[in-house]
Amino acid sequence: MVALQVHFLLVPSLMSILGAAQYVMQDAALLSYIDQRFLSLERRLEKCSQDLLEYVDEFRELSKAALARLARLSTDKAELKGEVENLLTRVERAQRDIDYFGSLTDSNACVEVHEDLLKQQLLEEAEEKKRLKLMLNASCDHMLAGIRSLKVVKKTGGKHGSWMKDPGKKHAKIYLLSGSVNNVVLEFANIMAFMENNQTLKARRVPLPVPWEGTGHVIYQGFLFYHRHGSLNEIVKFHLQRRSVADQMLLPGAGRIPAYQLSPQTKIDLALDEQGLWALHAEPETGGNIVLTKINPVAMAVEHSWDTPCSSRDAEAAFMACNTLHVVYNSPSGGSSRIQCVYDVLGALNAHTNPGLHFPKRQGGHSSVHYNPKEKQLFAWGDGSQIIYKLHTEKKV
Repeated sequence: MVALQVHFLLVPSLMSILGAAQYVMQDAALLSYIDQRFLSLERRLEKCSQDLLEYVDEFRELSKAALARLARLSTDKAELKGEVENLLTRVERAQRDIDYFGSLTDSNACVEVHEDLLKQQLLEEAEEKKRLKLMLNASCDHMLAGIRSLKVVKKTGGKHGSWMKDPGKKHAKIYLLSGSVNNVVLEFANIMAFMENNQTLKARRVPLPVPWEGTGHVIYQGFLFYHRHGSLNEIVKFHLQRRSVADQMLLPGAGRIPAYQLSPQTKIDLALDEQGLWALHAEPETGGNIVLTKINPVAMAVEHSWDTPCSSRDAEAAFMACNTLHVVYNSPSGGSSRIQCVYDVLGALNAHTNPGLHFPKRQGGHSSVHYNPKEKQLFAWGDGSQIIYKLHTEKKV
């Protein structure tokens, strides 16, 4: 009887123990499964990370190759563009030559020049020379023979700037334009007021509606003529008393390269002489040589243009005097300025070099050099100093 009671007591306990063991085995299997899944995920993540690193390395190599290829393509594009522009220039010149020779040839002959056309051409050339002489007042018969002395009037402003008088007015006012980009002109009553220590306090400030660029501006007959900052080749005519823009014009071919290699801030240099207003600039088509243009200051229009043989290489400034261009050269490291190329537009001197015309007693470069035809002297800006050079002239041979 007792044994039967024990049997009934043990059976439920055993059943309970067996059930618990089964659950433990199931949990262990589940844990093993989860562990295997995590191991699988970790291996896949590790492989993914490795693949990503390989992709990053490949992308970097591809980027380097692409950038190198783009750089070569940019260089090739620039070279090709230069070759195409050079070819276009040569084609245009060839076309002009073809048109010119075509106008001289008879319809039935390729080589023989028609006598009437030749006479007409010579007549037109003579008329053009006569017109230029009348326009430029051939009575201007003196030439620059030397630079006698200098006077440092003041030292004010920075490295770049220009200062001048108005040769078309009777007053003795001095104008100061400091900097290669600015929009304020300082006007002084005379040279003595300018030389005073507190000269900026006594100056009349003339604001401009648009700033200038470079140092190649001039003041003539009450107007300021200057290259407008931010434009390729726009010249502004500004009335100083009315403080308003009177007119403007575009100078064909100008503004793409500096007028002078040693003064890269100046793309268009305006100049005055006994004949009025001129513009000086350089062009790639001329090999960097200086192009000279006569401008009508009233109509703001081009009257005539000359391609000169004077190079802009190692040039720092230039000025006009009696129909003649004088180009000032220096060394890139600075030294003694000298006039090495002279070009007379009427052909009396043609173009020649004269290394003997040195600027006296001074080492250093010039930011601007302007000729005053009324006083026959140069107003120059050199390393922040305002300088006057007196000139020695002789009769043209």
